[in-house]
Amino acid sequence: MRAVGLMSGTSLDGIDAACLEIRPRGEGYAIELLHFLTVPFSEAVRERLRAALPPHAPALGEIAALDASLGAAFGEAVRRVAGDVAPDYVASHGLTLFHDGAAGASWQIGDPFAIRERAEATVAYDFRRADCAAGGQGAPLVPYVDALLFGGAERATVALNLGGIANVTVIPPGARRDDVRGWDTGPANMLLDAFVRARTGGTEAFDAGGAYARRGDVDAALLELMLADPYFTLSPPKSTGRERFGASFLYAHPALQALSLEDGCATLAALSAESIARDLRREVRGGARVVVSGGGARNAALLDALRERLGREFEIVTSDEAGVDPDAKEAVAFALLGYELLRGRPAGLPAVTGARRPALLGSLAPFELPKLLERVRVETGER
Repeated sequence: MRAVGLMSGTSLDGIDAACLEIRPRGEGYAIELLHFLTVPFSEAVRERLRAALPPHAPALGEIAALDASLGAAFGEAVRRVAGDVAPDYVASHGLTLFHDGAAGASWQIGDPFAIRERAEATVAYDFRRADCAAGGQGAPLVPYVDALLFGGAERATVALNLGGIANVTVIPPGARRDDVRGWDTGPANMLLDAFVRARTGGTEAFDAGGAYARRGDVDAALLELMLADPYFTLSPPKSTGRERFGASFLYAHPALQALSLEDGCATLAALSAESIARDLRREVRGGARVVVSGGGARNAALLDALRERLGREFEIVTSDEAGVDPDAKEAVAFALLGYELLRGRPAGLPAVTGARRPALLGSLAPFELPKLLERVRVETGER
C-alpha cells in the first residue's frame, strides 16, 4: 500500500509530507520511506496562522478561509511528494489551531476535502477528537506507532519527539499494548523558536544546530523560576501546547529580555532538557535507550543538555540509527494511523491519553473507498 502522511506541527515551519510503502507484518508493519519533503509556509501564511492562534480570537470567516487554504496547500504537498504515482490513501494530521487536553478539546484545520480533490485519494483526518470524546486528552497519539516501530527491544525504549512540544513514549521490554505509556513533557523547540524570532526581528526562525545555545550560559535562577510552572509536576497522562508554552510564556518571564540571544537560548534549551529529564528519571526506572526524532534531534546543544542531565543510564540516539528519518517520523506515524483506521483497529491508548476505552481514531473523506478497503482486506488477510 502506498500512502502519504501529512503533518504540520506547532513550530509553524510548514507541511511535512512523507510518501511510504506500507506492508502489514503480523500485528505490525514493514515500511519503506520513498520520499520526504517539507513545504515551508510563506511568511505571510505564518503571520495569518499566528494571528489565528491563542490568545488571539480571529473571526470565524478567517478560520474558514485558513482551513480551505491550508487544505489546498496540503493537497499540493501530496502531489509533490507522491510524484507520478498516485497514493492509495492520504492521512493528514492537519494543523492544531487549539488544544486543551485537560478539557478534552482539540481542533485541527486543513480541509480534507480540498486534499482529496487534489490527491484523488481517500483522506484520513481528524485523529484526535475520537479520543477526546472517549474521555481522553486527544494527545499524544504517536505512542501507538512508536510501539509498532521501536518495540521488541531487550531493554526499555523511550521514543522522544522534539517538535514544538516534547513528547515521550515509554516502551518496556516485551511490552503489550496496555504497557505502553506516553505524555507531553513540556516545551522542546517552541520557546526557543519564539525567542529567536523575537530577538532577530524575524530574520531567523530557530537556533540552527543549537549554535546560539552552545555559546551561551544558563541563567540558573531564571531556569528554576520557569521550572516552577505547575505543568512540570503533573503526573501522566498529560498533554499541552501553544496555549501554555507559546509566546505568552516568554512574556510571563520578563527576565528573559535582559539576557543576550546566546544566554536566552542556553537557558531555554536547559528548560526543555531539564523538564524532559525530570519526567524520565521519575517515570523510567533503570534507564533506557532514548530514540530522538523531530527538529530538535538536529539541535546539538539540546541533545548535549539531555545527555548531561540523564547520565549513563540513558543512551541517547537519533531515530536515524533505528531506521526512521527524524524529520519524517511524525508524518510516517499518521500514515500508519490512517492504515489502522482503514483496518478498523482502535489506535487510542487509554494509558497514554486517559480515555475510558481504546478509540478508533479518525474520519474519512472517501474516494473509491470500496476498492481501497478491499485492498486492505487482501493485504492484511482480514476477511
